[in-house]
Amino acid sequence: MAIFITLLLVGLSLLSFILWLNNRRSQRADYIRTYMFPPGLIDKLGQRRPDLSLKDRQLVARALRQYFLVYLKSGLKPVSMPSQLVDDLWHEFILYTKHYQQFCKQAFGQYMHHTPAAVLSADRRSNDGLRRTWWYACIEENINPRRATRLPLLFALDAKYNLSDGFYYQADCSALRKNGDGTVYCAGDFYNEISGSSSDSYFPFSGDNDHRSNSSSSSDGGDSNSNGNDDSSGCSGGCSGGCSSD
Repeated sequence: MAIFITLLLVGLSLLSFILWLNNRRSQRADYIRTYMFPPGLIDKLGQRRPDLSLKDRQLVARALRQYFLVYLKSGLKPVSMPSQLVDDLWHEFILYTKHYQQFCKQAFGQYMHHTPAAVLSADRRSNDGLRRTWWYACIEENINPRRATRLPLLFALDAKYNLSDGFYYQADCSALRKNGDGTVYCAGDFYNEISGSSSDSYFPFSGDNDHRSNSSSSSDGGDSNSNGNDDSSGCSGGCSGGCSSD
């Protein structure tokens, strides 16, 4: 009887801890979604990218929130930034030192260090953070990461605004590849067959299956053939004609 009571108490304690963790994560997600960026931050982006209207810059801010939510939902595991445009705004936010430090404390309980914007790499292990970003960005927008019908905002913005230094993603790479375009790469290549295993074999992706990464080779240079639309459909991602990051 004493053993049963002990086990019951342990179980209740564990359940309470799990509920507390879930509640804390939910509160942090709400904080990120409702956070008011510092005055003047959006204007700073306008100085970097003068072709963007106020509405455009606000959309970039929304994408930066999505990136922060990706980091939170990943369990604070390393994530990669897929957009040069959103990375610009992140840079500017970090320069508001006190605001950024306070934001990180409330949103994550720790400081979120900056990592450069990234594109698909020939090194499969180096794609872990980008694949993780793809997964949770899709989840945030209620997109099936295995068989997406459109691109998440984070993966669509650079093409939408036709950035010369951007990372472009396109819905369907098949036609471009049939034409012999070697500069086009798909985020869906993360999930292609490897060692005889189908793409579905290593889902659901929890962020802990990185050792099963499955990206194809890619280059960090070249022009994109993206159509520049943010509502294009996706095949577990998009085709990336990425430019190298600084």
